[in-house]
Amino acid sequence: MFQKTLDNKRYHTLNYFYKTKFKQKVCKVSLNGNFSCPNYQNNRGCIFCSLSGSGDFAGDKNKPLEEQFYEIKEMMEKKWPNSLYIAYFQANTNTYAPLDILKEKYETVLKLPNVVGLAIATRSDAISQEVLDYLENLNHRTFLTVELGLQSMHAKTLKLINRGHDLQNFEDMVKKLKARNINVVVHIINGLPYETKDDMIKTVQYLNNLKIDGIKIHMLHILKNTKLAQMYEEKPFPILSKEEYIDIVCEQLAYLNENIVIHRITGDPKKEDLIAPMWLLKKFCVLNDIDKEMKKRNYYQGIKVALDNLLGSKN
Repeated sequence: MFQKTLDNKRYHTLNYFYKTKFKQKVCKVSLNGNFSCPNYQNNRGCIFCSLSGSGDFAGDKNKPLEEQFYEIKEMMEKKWPNSLYIAYFQANTNTYAPLDILKEKYETVLKLPNVVGLAIATRSDAISQEVLDYLENLNHRTFLTVELGLQSMHAKTLKLINRGHDLQNFEDMVKKLKARNINVVVHIINGLPYETKDDMIKTVQYLNNLKIDGIKIHMLHILKNTKLAQMYEEKPFPILSKEEYIDIVCEQLAYLNENIVIHRITGDPKKEDLIAPMWLLKKFCVLNDIDKEMKKRNYYQGIKVALDNLLGSKN
């Protein structure tokens, strides 16, 4: 049995990570700090991003952060009473503001009851030196996680999706954060236009070498009112079937270092905004089918890394 799970999974679950670190249930509260995005302002944004800036399930940006927090906390308490909380700044680029504004927002939520950490979603090209220094200070005072979008390691894909920065920029920022002992979680997307299964596996192998702490694996979904939707309408490109996605995720997990925490393993779009693929709406079926396929293949997270190391030691 894979050791780094409390849910009979074959991969390193976030629930296990939090329970091991904090000794009780920890929930993430998704907040909207009303930030913008430099790539959207300067470069029309990533082709897949909605107007919510990947914050479809975050709080209401028109409400104070404290009010957002308590509203979401109240709902979570019904299922998980007596929990601890990670305040998650999710929507848009959450380091893209003057330092005094960042401090005001972050310090506000850190004072809320039972908040034991911050998770900050941002871009590798949107963390200035003074913000980096402040993040280092925060990391000494709370459990800090910085989430960086990469989506793909491949230059042709980064250009196609209008990412706005290159791989070297991303890698440099990961190294700067890790040098300060800050927990780094990376977002990737499977099924980006014209990428092969091998391309997607190479992305997770690349991340292994950067010694990241966690990963969020998303399935590309086409949302209304995005550049991606326009591209798909004008020149449809292949979209992964559920079976293809499950196959790729299982292989990625097998190649992913077992110490990397799996924060997410599928997409989670709103039904009213989704154009394709519709199978993503059955999230728990996708999760269950991944579990079944991992068991069928007798895969565990990192099994192919372990085999490669074993074979290498014998040569």
